[in-house]
Amino acid sequence: MDELPGALGTSASLALRLGQFIFSIASLIFMCLDVHFYAYTAFCFSVTIMSLMIPWSLTLAVVDVYFVLCKRPSRQPGIKSVIVIGDWVLSFLSLAAACSTASVTDVLITSRTLCMAKLCNRYQLSAAMTFLSWFLSLASSLFNLWLLPSP
Repeated sequence: MDELPGALGTSASLALRLGQFIFSIASLIFMCLDVHFYAYTAFCFSVTIMSLMIPWSLTLAVVDVYFVLCKRPSRQPGIKSVIVIGDWVLSFLSLAAACSTASVTDVLITSRTLCMAKLCNRYQLSAAMTFLSWFLSLASSLFNLWLLPSP
């Protein structure tokens, strides 16, 4: 069990981080195409969390590129524990953002007077991208948590 796919420093981890980055950017683009998203707290929360997810994923993708090019995985337990904690915190926050965005969008769709169809579709796409970003974040945090107790 020397190298678990998806753990820090592997090409699978790089793919997970790039996926998180792409889905976070897509979520922000779909949400911010409308200038009225700030009227709902759940949408502002989603934008804030995705804005935090972008630099986190990009930074860890750069670390993964370094470890993949050097062909050696990270063996520093302090760095692994910080990454695991950061992954778990951002994973739970992005799940909360995705769920709150989806629920507010559902309320707006059922009311039909508060949201135009085109606008609600953007909010739905943003929530879907946030869920996909959360799924990849959860996967990478589980892989890194698996390797945390190993030497």
